Amino acid sequence: MPKRILQGVVVSDKSDKTIVVKVERRFTHPLFKKTVRRSKNYKAHDEKNVHKQGDMVKIEECAPISKHKRWTVLDG
Repeated sequence: MPKRILQGVVVSDKSDKTIVVKVERRFTHPLFKKTVRRSKNYKAHDEKNVHKQGDMVKIEECAPISKHKRWTVLDG
């Protein structure tokens, strides 16, 4: 099964080797047929602490690293 890759904006880089990424998804509401925006924050592993707040990053699903981290940052 392929690993999921999501794209989002870094909203926090205060933790060591961890960033918080806000991923926004857009979908059409089934009843009202209006486009709805929903966002969710993911904690991702950033080994070298290179990404800063406001950066656009891609994150990939991985095995659990800690209690809340299940994503790693892709290079590039």
